[in-house]
Amino acid sequence: MVALTIAATDYHTAGEPFRIVTEGVPAIAGATVRERRETARADEELNRIRTLLGYEPRGHADMYGGFLVPPDDAGAAFGVLFWHKDGYSTACGHGTIALGVWAADTGRILCDPDGLTDVPIDVPSGRVTARVRQSGGRTVAVTFRSVPSYVLARRVGLSTSRGDVMVDVSYGGAIYVSLDVSSVGLRVTPDCYAPLLDLGREVRRTLNGTPHARHPSDPRLSGVYGTILFEDLGRTTTGPHQRNVTVFADGAVDRSPCGSGTAARVALLAEDGGLGAGETLTHESIVGTTFTARVVEHLSVEGRSGVVPEIEGMAYPTGEHRFVLDPDDPLGSGFVLR
Repeated sequence: MVALTIAATDYHTAGEPFRIVTEGVPAIAGATVRERRETARADEELNRIRTLLGYEPRGHADMYGGFLVPPDDAGAAFGVLFWHKDGYSTACGHGTIALGVWAADTGRILCDPDGLTDVPIDVPSGRVTARVRQSGGRTVAVTFRSVPSYVLARRVGLSTSRGDVMVDVSYGGAIYVSLDVSSVGLRVTPDCYAPLLDLGREVRRTLNGTPHARHPSDPRLSGVYGTILFEDLGRTTTGPHQRNVTVFADGAVDRSPCGSGTAARVALLAEDGGLGAGETLTHESIVGTTFTARVVEHLSVEGRSGVVPEIEGMAYPTGEHRFVLDPDDPLGSGFVLR
């Protein structure tokens, strides 16, 4: 007898997995997606499903996914709760890109076969848009328009195991800390994976309990979500070129350039003049995949100057799954090794 069955469709966005759960999740209480996130965080059964899908043997320490939920109102196509092995995030750009492709692939959204189609999605940090571009009826790119993004703090000094460092803090739907790895003698390459992971966890834990980790108006959005470890690669003909690896939650590593993290980087670069009007950030990941990003609007938000970033990438399907949990399975909802 099978006690639990869950259906999901998997994508990867620039190498980072995203598991879209389509069946088997009970209704999640709340009037908004942000309220549903709070419900999910406290719900034992939902967390059992999250760990079942995110832990081994059905997932892994860096797994990512989302539960589909109703939108806040009729202005969005649907809502989503983003999850990982440690809980529920407030934003996820690579997941938003994957959801745009999924909505087009499944016919949930009727797309212009040779043009652009907007897919508004409600997420815990607000309403975002996945703009799907198709050619000949095939999706070729998705542009993710983020929530307003802004700088929270500059040149915050931290003591780490690799010495004293200076970091910047910004918000792109979640709070991120940015650290230039050249200051600690590292590069964003696979052979530096282990020290980058250790440093990313250390920086997040050091800063997470400080005032810099507080959202200006909503405590539900507080907390350092990830550490963006980046290196500057100079400039292309269209703008700055950087490579990063983002260590999020409790030591999960983003294989993509990180969508909401890219929004947070755009806010920093726009403020200090590194990303000018009409320029594009080429944002590379540790595995060599790329997002491009630009500023589409300047605005005042939370009493400070902010921007609305757009990040372009692409997601590809990797599988259709029907996961089961046998009631006699001694591993239950799984385990994680990290």
